Amino acid sequence: MLSLLWLIPALPFAGFTILALAGFRLSRRGVALIGVGSVGLSAFLTLVLGGSFLLSPPAGQAFTQTLWSWIDVAGFRPEIAFRLDALSLIMILVVTFVGFLIHLYSADFMIDEEGYSRFFAYMNLFVGAMLTLVLADNLLLLYLGWEGVGLCSYLLIGFWYREPENGRAARKAFIVTRVGDAAMAVGLFLLFAQLGTLQIQELMQRAPAQWAVDSGAAIAAAALLLGGAVGKSAQLPLQTWLPDAMAGPSPVSALIHAATMVTAGVYLIARTNVLFSLAPSVMSAVAIVGALTLLLAGFSALTQRDIKRVLAYSTISQIGYMFLALGVGAWSAAIFHFMTHAFFKALLFLGAGTIIIRLHHEHDMFKMGGLRREMPTTFWTFLIGSASLAAIPLLTAGFYSKDQILWSAWSSSAGSPWLWAAGLVGALLTSLYTFRMVFLTFYGEREPLVQELSPVPRLGVRVRLPLVVLAVLSVVGGLVDLPRTLGNLPLLSDFLHSVLPAANMAAEGVGTELLFQVIAGAVSLGGVYLAYLLILRRRQVVEGWTASPLGSALHRLWFAGWGFDWLYDTLFVRPYVWIARTNRRDVVDLFYEGLARLAEVLHGLLSRTQTGRVRWYAAGIALGAVVVIALAVLL
Repeated sequence: MLSLLWLIPALPFAGFTILALAGFRLSRRGVALIGVGSVGLSAFLTLVLGGSFLLSPPAGQAFTQTLWSWIDVAGFRPEIAFRLDALSLIMILVVTFVGFLIHLYSADFMIDEEGYSRFFAYMNLFVGAMLTLVLADNLLLLYLGWEGVGLCSYLLIGFWYREPENGRAARKAFIVTRVGDAAMAVGLFLLFAQLGTLQIQELMQRAPAQWAVDSGAAIAAAALLLGGAVGKSAQLPLQTWLPDAMAGPSPVSALIHAATMVTAGVYLIARTNVLFSLAPSVMSAVAIVGALTLLLAGFSALTQRDIKRVLAYSTISQIGYMFLALGVGAWSAAIFHFMTHAFFKALLFLGAGTIIIRLHHEHDMFKMGGLRREMPTTFWTFLIGSASLAAIPLLTAGFYSKDQILWSAWSSSAGSPWLWAAGLVGALLTSLYTFRMVFLTFYGEREPLVQELSPVPRLGVRVRLPLVVLAVLSVVGGLVDLPRTLGNLPLLSDFLHSVLPAANMAAEGVGTELLFQVIAGAVSLGGVYLAYLLILRRRQVVEGWTASPLGSALHRLWFAGWGFDWLYDTLFVRPYVWIARTNRRDVVDLFYEGLARLAEVLHGLLSRTQTGRVRWYAAGIALGAVVVIALAVLL
C-alpha cells in the first residue's frame, strides 16, 4: 500500500497539467471537478496510507520510495525519492485535507471570476509543490518544492493582475522570499561541500560525527538554513511581504497561511533539527526571532482596519510561536501548533472571504457590523475559529497547542522567563486583536454605504461545508494531545518522537504546569474582556488615546508594520532604483560603445579619401612610397 506514496504529490501535479493544457476547453464544472477532485483524491489516499502506516509501521518507523536518480555527477547523486515518517505524515495530512477544503470552497467562491481554470491550475501546482517539499528525501528535491511554492505564491497573489497594486504585492513576495532562498541555497552548497551529501538522513548522521557542537561550520549551516526559513515563514526581518500578500483572493490567503508556504520554514527547521542542535547559538536566535516576531506582529494587528490584514499579521505572530517552540527544543509542540493553526486560520480566512463577498468586496472592519444575525453560519464558525486563535481555555484546539509552547518556553533547558513572558504578552495581544475583529465585524451597526448585503447565490454548500468541518477541527483538534494536560505522555508528541527528539524539560510537578495553564487561560480570557470593553462599551477611550500625540505616533508606527517597509525602501529599494536610472546606459557598455564610435569616426575619415579622382589616388601612392622609402633609409 505504501508503494502508492508517489501518487499523493502526483495527483495535484496531474490536475495542474490537465488544467494548464486544456482548461480553456473545459466547462467550469469540469474545471472544478479536476481541480478539486485531484486534491480530494490525494487527501483520500493520504488517509489510506496514513492508516496503513499506523496499523503496520514499516521498519525503522519510516518508508522511503525511490523513483529514479535525478543527477549523477562526480559523486553527487540526488534522487527523486519520497520519505514517509511521523513528521511528513502529519504534514501531508494537513496539506491535503485542509487544501481539499479550500479547493472545495473555491469551486463556488471563484465561479464568476475570469481565469477560473487558471486559478485551479495554480492552486493544484501549489499543493503539489508543497507535498514535494515535505515528502522530499533530500534537500535538493526539498529545494525544488521550496521554489515551487514561491513561484505559485507569486502567481496567486497577483491573480487579479489587472490591478497594479496586486502585481506589486506579488513581486514583493517573490523578491523578499528570494533573499531567504539565496541564503538557503548557499547553505546547501556548504552542507554538500562539508558533508558530501544532501540526503537528509545521511546529513543527520554525518553532521554530529564530523562537526563539534558550536563549530563554525555547524553555526554557518544552521544560520543559512534559518535565513531561508525566516523568508518563507515571514519572520523578522523578512516579514514584510505577507501583509501585502492579501491582494490575492481569500482562498489563496487561506492556502498560503494555513497549509502551505509560510509553514515551510517551520518544517525545514524541524526536519534538520540535528543541524540546529549542533548550533545552540542559532537555536537561541530562532527562539528570539520567534518571540520578537510574535510581539511586533501582535501590536501591528491591533491597529489594522482591513480584516484580512489582521489575519495576516496574526499568521506572522502564530508562526512566531512555532519558531519560539523550535528555538527552545520543543519540536513536537511546534508541529502541534502548526496543525491546530492550519485548522483555525484556514477557517478564519474562508470566513473573511464570505463576509467580503457579501459586503460588496468591502475589507474595512469599521464599515462592517451587525452581521451575526444575517450570516449565522459564518458568524458561529468565525467565532469558533477566533476562539481557537485566542486560545480560549479547555474549549479550543489552539489553547492546548499554545499552552505546550508557553510551558516549554518556561520549563525547557533552552527556555527562559523572558521567552515565556513574551509568549504570554503575545497571548494577550492575540485575544485582544482577535475579538476586536469579531466585535467590529459582527456587532454594532454598519455604515450606510454597505447596508445591503450582496445576494450571492454561489455561497452554497461547497462554501458552508468547509467552514463547518474546519470549525469542528478547531475545537477537537487539540484532543490529539489532551493527555499532555493531565501529566501523562502526549499522544501526538509521542508519535513524533520517532523523528523529533523530546524537549529537555526541567523536573516540574503537575501542579506547577497546571498553574501555568491557569495563568495562560486567564490571560486569554482577559484579552477577550478587554476587547469587549474597548470596542463595544468604551470605544471613546481608544479614540481618545489614539488622538493623543503619543497614541497617534504609536498607532502610525504599528499600522505601518513598525516601519520596516520604509526602512527597506530607504536602504535598498530607492538606492537601487537611483542606481538603475543613473546607470540606464550601462557603464560596462560604455567601453564597447566607445569602440563602435571610434570605428564610425575612422570610417568617416577614410571614406573622405574615396573621391573618385585618379590624380589624387596617384599622389597618395607617390606620397606613400616616399614615406616608406624614408622610413627604410632612416631606420
